[in-house]
Amino acid sequence: MKKLILLSLILASSNLFSQSFLDRLHLGIKAGANYSDFSNAGFETEGLAGFHAGVAVALDINERFSIQEDFLYSTQGAKLKGGPLDGKELKLSYAAIPIVVKYKTSFGLYFEAGPQVGILVSEDFKTLTHADFAEKIDAGMVAGIGYQFENGLGIGARYYFGLTDVGKLKSASVNTDFQNNSSQVSLFYMF
Repeated sequence: MKKLILLSLILASSNLFSQSFLDRLHLGIKAGANYSDFSNAGFETEGLAGFHAGVAVALDINERFSIQEDFLYSTQGAKLKGGPLDGKELKLSYAAIPIVVKYKTSFGLYFEAGPQVGILVSEDFKTLTHADFAEKIDAGMVAGIGYQFENGLGIGARYYFGLTDVGKLKSASVNTDFQNNSSQVSLFYMF
């Protein structure tokens, strides 16, 4: 009889925990525009417009803090200026995974920050030797601000600051130790 009561208590508490966990778990979709460029490049560049789209998973820690992980397809890069490649766009596409801690106010405004890792999906630029130009992994930090309505619809703005070098090739004439930087504006809906 004691074992039956103990088993009933365990099942009841695990059911309450799982229901509580599911109430704090939110899924969402998001999409928006990017404006990216390179920092620390030894050559002149101009910003490049792009986009991002994907899904989000958020877990509320309490009513003010949550952890959110996005799975995004994101385009980045820059337009080259000057020299023989003037006007050529260096487009890089990533599977980007930012993980942010969000602080939410009582009236819908939120602030977020955390790391991001990007896996190179494609690059629309080949070197003169037709070798790959960019590294496969891009890592950095994101920080942002946004507003989410009670119905789950929201708008957000983020800045991505790359910490790893983009260029894969080493050259004596061109500095390939430069990083991705991107500003993003998103519309999202959390269920």
